[in-house]
Amino acid sequence: MTTLQVPGFIAGAACAGIKKDKKSDLGIIFSEVPACAAGVFTTNRVQAAPVLLDKERIKSGLCQAIVVNSGNANACTGARGLRDACAVAKAAADALGIDDELTLVASTGVIGRPLDVSAIKSVLPQLARELTPSGLFDVARAIMTTDTFPKAVLKKGTFDRKSFTVAAVAKGAGMIRPDMATMLCFVCTDVAATPETLGNTLKRAVAGSFNTITVDGDTSTNDTVIALANGLSGINLTEPSCAGVFQKILNELLFTLALQIVQDGEGATKLVTIEVRSAPDEKSARQVAYTVANSPLVKTALFGQDANWGRIMAAVGRAGVPLNPETVDIFFDNVCVVRDGQGRGNAAEEEANRVLRGDRFTISIDLKLGSKGATIHTCDLSTDYIRINSHYRT
Repeated sequence: MTTLQVPGFIAGAACAGIKKDKKSDLGIIFSEVPACAAGVFTTNRVQAAPVLLDKERIKSGLCQAIVVNSGNANACTGARGLRDACAVAKAAADALGIDDELTLVASTGVIGRPLDVSAIKSVLPQLARELTPSGLFDVARAIMTTDTFPKAVLKKGTFDRKSFTVAAVAKGAGMIRPDMATMLCFVCTDVAATPETLGNTLKRAVAGSFNTITVDGDTSTNDTVIALANGLSGINLTEPSCAGVFQKILNELLFTLALQIVQDGEGATKLVTIEVRSAPDEKSARQVAYTVANSPLVKTALFGQDANWGRIMAAVGRAGVPLNPETVDIFFDNVCVVRDGQGRGNAAEEEANRVLRGDRFTISIDLKLGSKGATIHTCDLSTDYIRINSHYRT
């Protein structure tokens, strides 16, 4: 992997003993100058203390540090949870020598348990001293919970003969259907921006990436995407043509991370794209796609490499959108298993079963009711998903 370094940013991770496995569970991302900040947060009405704190602080449009822990979500912890989030932010700010209000926090892990603030405070001073330009990848490792690999991407761009860098780290494997899952993402870039411009750019990128994936249909209490832009490249997003170049790169970067999250779905063995075509409107197309993508019966059939198209038809039919069953076509990659609402026989199903033996494929559903479409990315549902989540706390 390309070294994960963005000019003006340093980062690092440490073990505070929050996670049961005693691996690194605390990370800091620090901008050497105050950076423009924007965020997108969970739409779940139950929101963790770090989300509540960050939504208030990010209104200033400035941030210089993010401190994040895994192993404990600090969610459903009442007034104490908010005090603990503030205490962690202040301790990090003190260790870094910056204003408390320029520090954001994030947490991921078990819901409903008080955060061990003293454990975090005990390692923050040393962690702050050991931050390095190459430490972002260490943060990617530290924020993992049930993830099996760290998720990190870096891209470079040019504008007006100047270069800029964008890097991001993320975590997520289960409780994933963001709609802004459990997922966190932190973006660092050396472009300059206003909070409004950076916020709009980030929202567009999230809409085409994290908001097109689902592992299990659950939306977390802690979903957070934060972008920091420190301006050290001398490139400014207020220039419209520059904004377009940056938007394209950010879209690609977040989409790559989104697919990594689905690929790493808890117990997943297959990365599956659900494509709905010829719907009356985009909302209906997304509703059909998500209904199929989140159906346990469909997902277990995919794990079993069984082209059981009846389960897909049933999911389409209960999606709550206008539908004529006699016009629906279903494909596994380019293999048509249903034409005008009826199966095409055993030979087609056998051919489709061969498609399902691969680890990546597309299910296309043509409603023949309009001109709109939607694409959602998901995974299969394996026995390991049950095992992982039945023992998550124990």
